[in-house]
Amino acid sequence: MKKVVATLLALAMILGLVPAVLADDAPELITITAFKGAAFDQPTDDNKIFKKIEEDFGIKFEWEFLAGNLDDTLGLKMADDESLPDLFDGGNSAEKLENQGVLIDLLPYISEEGTPNLWKHLHGTNVKLDQLLSEDGELFIIPNFGVIYNQEIKRHNGPAFFIQKKVIAWNDYKVPKTLNEYFDLIERYIAENPKNEDGLDNIGFHILSKTWRRFCLINPVQHLMGRPNDGEVIVDINDPGWHTETFINQPYAKPYYAKLNEEFNKGIIIPDSFTMDEDTYKSDLAKGTVIGMFDQTWAFNDCTASLLNQGKYEDTYLALPLVYDPEYVDGRVIEEHYINGTVMNKDRGFGISINCKYPERLVQLFDALLSDEWQIILHWGFEGEDWYYDENGRMNMTKEQYDHRNDAQWKRANMAEPLYDGIPKKEGTMDNGNAWDPSVQDEIYYASSLTDYDKEFMAKCGVEAWEDFFNKPLECAPYGEAWQIDKGPIDEDYNTWCLLQEQWLPKVIMAAPDKLDETWDEFIKVITPTSEIYTNFMQAEVLKLVEKALGSTAQ
Repeated sequence: MKKVVATLLALAMILGLVPAVLADDAPELITITAFKGAAFDQPTDDNKIFKKIEEDFGIKFEWEFLAGNLDDTLGLKMADDESLPDLFDGGNSAEKLENQGVLIDLLPYISEEGTPNLWKHLHGTNVKLDQLLSEDGELFIIPNFGVIYNQEIKRHNGPAFFIQKKVIAWNDYKVPKTLNEYFDLIERYIAENPKNEDGLDNIGFHILSKTWRRFCLINPVQHLMGRPNDGEVIVDINDPGWHTETFINQPYAKPYYAKLNEEFNKGIIIPDSFTMDEDTYKSDLAKGTVIGMFDQTWAFNDCTASLLNQGKYEDTYLALPLVYDPEYVDGRVIEEHYINGTVMNKDRGFGISINCKYPERLVQLFDALLSDEWQIILHWGFEGEDWYYDENGRMNMTKEQYDHRNDAQWKRANMAEPLYDGIPKKEGTMDNGNAWDPSVQDEIYYASSLTDYDKEFMAKCGVEAWEDFFNKPLECAPYGEAWQIDKGPIDEDYNTWCLLQEQWLPKVIMAAPDKLDETWDEFIKVITPTSEIYTNFMQAEVLKLVEKALGSTAQ
């Protein structure tokens, strides 16, 4: 009888009907060290999702999160192979891990028979596998975001100029569309409201300009020119040669920094903008003292959650797709295209280090976590506890269940955020039509994710969703988005180029009005040599990607 039971149990395990830990030869419990190249809250010891992973797969995690400068931290970790974490997420500098040879190639561990979920993920979706591989055909990181199943549901989560909603309400719900209109509104609001409701000084416009978050200082120019996020270059998608150029040294960049100079000299931008770190920046946002800034929505989600938890709904931010006023671009009317088609988040997510003793078990874990059952747990939580089926058979959440997801302490015990953020995952819709991401499920988006304040705000603005303030997404270009291109081959010149911008753009912004032209000209003089190197490199790389994507030589 025991033999029959064992045979049936083995068959059930093969079919995936029972977890491996029920078997007599269950794998030993192992502890995986994991580093995330971003700040996260440490999960509680009794976190229910990590407990289930431990029970089902015999794997525990020991987490370390970024606390300090990303590149410096990665450099220290890569200096000693023996101290490398098992799971290594290099954040926005993950290419450094790949180029230094500290990550293993994942392809030998992935097969249609052995890891069917990962195989489908890489071969049966929108993934362009060849664009993820190194020149030697290796796969170091499977994208943590941007892999779509079935139907895509697009919500804005990217770049924009932001402004507190109460400022739009104060302006009779008239929404600025151009750079001048935006700063005119901020100036008028600050003149009447120098302090916020808590008696703290309002800050007109904040600029985060340090480390990889320098995109808040640099990237606006491309969007003001009507382009989605290509990082630090503009690519002419209508040009047969895919003309690519750095924009920071172009004549059309100067009007933006001249405008910031004007606002600095009016006191709308404070000097602290150029010395503060990310923690200070986020603290100011969470206190409700910052009227406006340029950023990406995902980059300050924790600040938004904090404002919501404080009941400061009016201090949360509206994303605006501003463009240049015609006077800045020879009278042309710029059409905005902030939202791009979905892009695989290339080189972002977890890699497995060469120091890891259990690479096969981790790849098997990635595969198991891509099952529908586990994807629902990771995205939604547990049925009956974190979500329910409504009368229409749709997955849904009560307002209380959804609000938990903005509670940092609740998430530490009930969600697996640091793991979820870095592993391969499904986006889009399930086979039954429900959204993988509950925040974009229509029933939840309109009934639970929007506060009563937001619903009234939208109605007064004449829109039904935040995306209604933007034009429809563009079709993604065949090269993807140019920020994904690895700068490793010109690393020294690229780092010099970035450092020069960090040093000089604050000088331009803080210059006396009569010194603006002189300071800008000096900046152009010092930035041009490395801009030319970077432009030539990016032009060649864009053409390679286009050729690879289209299967023909780009002319």
